[in-house]
Amino acid sequence: MPAVQPEPPCKVLVSGATGYIAAWVVQTLLRGARSVAKGEHLKKLFASYGDKFEVVVVEDIAKDGAFDEAVKGVDAIEHTASPFHLNAVDPDELIIPAVNGTVGMLKSVLKDESTKVKAGRDHLIRSSSKLDWNDQCLEILKKFADEGRKNEAPNLAKYRASKNACGEMSDTSSPRFQFGRLLTCAISSFAAAWEFVNSPENQARIKWDLAVLNPPLVFGPAIHEVTTPSSLNTSAASFYNYVADSEKANTAGNDFLANTGTCWIDVRDLAEAHALALETEAAGGERFIVSAGLWKWQDFIDAANDLNPPPKLSTALPVGVRGAGKTAKHLVIYNTVKADRVLG
Repeated sequence: MPAVQPEPPCKVLVSGATGYIAAWVVQTLLRGARSVAKGEHLKKLFASYGDKFEVVVVEDIAKDGAFDEAVKGVDAIEHTASPFHLNAVDPDELIIPAVNGTVGMLKSVLKDESTKVKAGRDHLIRSSSKLDWNDQCLEILKKFADEGRKNEAPNLAKYRASKNACGEMSDTSSPRFQFGRLLTCAISSFAAAWEFVNSPENQARIKWDLAVLNPPLVFGPAIHEVTTPSSLNTSAASFYNYVADSEKANTAGNDFLANTGTCWIDVRDLAEAHALALETEAAGGERFIVSAGLWKWQDFIDAANDLNPPPKLSTALPVGVRGAGKTAKHLVIYNTVKADRVLG
């Protein structure tokens, strides 16, 4: 399908625009003269763009037809709305809104016969091969459910089961396990999106492309509404806890700081990748791993301690064991060759 171009101005729906990543996606699109559809904070933040920015309130993304009105008249969609937090008890708290929100958005676009949309979706996965649908996540949930302990499954397993990535932690008392409980909610919505667009029944009606961005953990400045550290989004809160709060970092321990971490991307680079995926014709029908490289908490701690002048914080910076992150083993390294080649 033809790519969406900023000239003449096009209208882009960004779901979840009050969130961490989506707010940056909105700003990136607006700076590129692309018009965007999707709280009061955002209106103030983007007031300088005038009528190029609109807000559409969707109370419950899991409801059938939730996006029916929002998609009307748009040229492209950046669907980033999906729960991402460490507080889920029942896996369905993450899986149902992730799946229903994704499929619901696609259904709404398909209903709007008059528009030609190229839809972009933000997910976390391990790689782009068919072998990496990571059914292990669902197997982990099933194991816990069979043992009558469904709500005790790792949060990372819960989150990844809703998108498409997986990791299992065995030490349930460690901070690594608690962080690990998040990434299971992923496999379901990711697989459901591709199943939807590849359905023979839908293929005959679809006039748009699905392009998928697969970032690892996302760090960087927040421009969405944040009033206190407790209102930070999940990844930023983790960064604050282990890089800026010595008490919490010391509680986690030097081993945790030196050995916890995989790959990351700056939220501003991820936002730019969203825009490029819309504007690059070859991105249609593809999924891309977008990553800046490897990290351990100790790496960020060392960088923070090297800042001159030092940051003004209410607590002292953590120290950990300087340089320990450089010698730590990395179990996952993402290959970004495809994204580099197509998106630049």
